Amino acid sequence: MTEDGNRGLAIVQQQVKELDAIAKQTLEDLNTVAGTERVAKWKARTVALLTDAIGAQAVQKFAAIQQGPSFTNDLVEEFSDLIDSYRTPLTALAKQLAQVAPRPPSGT
Repeated sequence: MTEDGNRGLAIVQQQVKELDAIAKQTLEDLNTVAGTERVAKWKARTVALLTDAIGAQAVQKFAAIQQGPSFTNDLVEEFSDLIDSYRTPLTALAKQLAQVAPRPPSGT
């Protein structure tokens, strides 16, 4: 999983950036409904990319994430929780892939 690990790590890092961009735009617009729809599309695309890069078994846990019920009546807080529910496992996956991926050679 050397080259695949590097590719998988790059994809995870890019997807975290995309998720952060969706969160930022949503919070600027204060339109959590549209933001939640963008996150759903992002998740589907992310699952497909990661499945292709690192395999379906490694992606199952991420793909199974479902937002649970919320009782805050604060749409911004609920949206932030949704973002965190995806960012946390992606960050953990990136750390795991970084440990497996080979280090680039130190140049002389």
